[in-house]
Amino acid sequence: MSTPTPEKNPVLRPIPRIIFASRWLQLPLYLGLILAQAVYVFHFWVELVHLLEAVFGSQTALQALIDSIGYKSDVPVAQLNETIIMLVVLALIDVVMISNLLIMVIVGGYETFVSRLDLEGHRDQPEWLDHVNASVLKVKLATAIIGISSIHLLKTFINAANYTDKVLIAQTVIHIAFLFSAMAIAYTDKLMSHSAPGKH
Repeated sequence: MSTPTPEKNPVLRPIPRIIFASRWLQLPLYLGLILAQAVYVFHFWVELVHLLEAVFGSQTALQALIDSIGYKSDVPVAQLNETIIMLVVLALIDVVMISNLLIMVIVGGYETFVSRLDLEGHRDQPEWLDHVNASVLKVKLATAIIGISSIHLLKTFINAANYTDKVLIAQTVIHIAFLFSAMAIAYTDKLMSHSAPGKH
């Protein structure tokens, strides 16, 4: 005698139904992050246009770049130099990495906490989305934050003459704290996955 197949969509009682449906309250939050992503895209293109204009000799664009990266020099800067270009490019990379972080939060968070995206078989489905869950997402976010912190620290070291020793030490300590936090999260996740039933 075969066992009956369980219902795919069991009818929930009113209170559990309301609690389960409350996950949709997160939807406006993810839509808001999409708008924040659009702001980052706009900022990226503004900085890129300023960089291209400065290459062709625009003093207004050059000054806008200098102000945005916080670059200071004892002598007036009349044209682009290697340090300014490097700082601007690092700022652009920083925007891209934060944008990647936003995508992970939006896509991974929605898939994990709100509803399935039904991307199985889609040729553009992100590889990491196949095995995403709250723990994996947490580790990926921690790793992304370390990458962003590394870029900020590199920008500070390149422009070190404009920072005090206290700021340099503080940023280094904060970066190390991020690094140890990510290692602790990854180690905790590894311990939990090994202690889960049916996993080895």
